[in-house]
Amino acid sequence: MSKNKKPSRANRSNEDGMVFSTNLSWKPEPVEEEEQTTLEATAQTLYVSLNRKQRAGKPVTLVEGFQGSVMDLLLLGKQLKMECGVGGAVKEGCVLIQGDHRDRVHLSLEKQGFRVKRKGG
Repeated sequence: MSKNKKPSRANRSNEDGMVFSTNLSWKPEPVEEEEQTTLEATAQTLYVSLNRKQRAGKPVTLVEGFQGSVMDLLLLGKQLKMECGVGGAVKEGCVLIQGDHRDRVHLSLEKQGFRVKRKGG
């Protein structure tokens, strides 16, 4: 294999979690997921910041520090995106809002009862 060629997909090991067995009686073990309860809004401190790294200089408002279930985080992200009228995403426990909307997000979270702190400048 030359220096510039990447390994093919077939040669990758254990990246997708796929299991193959020729044993007909084999069944996968069920994965038990722990249900994470969402703390009350007054008991949580969320951090609002602006980030431009790895985004070609375009600003993104980040909301970090949410403690709760993934579904509640998705709903919070959806509500913030609707209130700001922009797009965004929920990744790795953070809500990403496209653009510089720190003030709107800060006010919205305070109305919902969260303690909000600004991170950065």
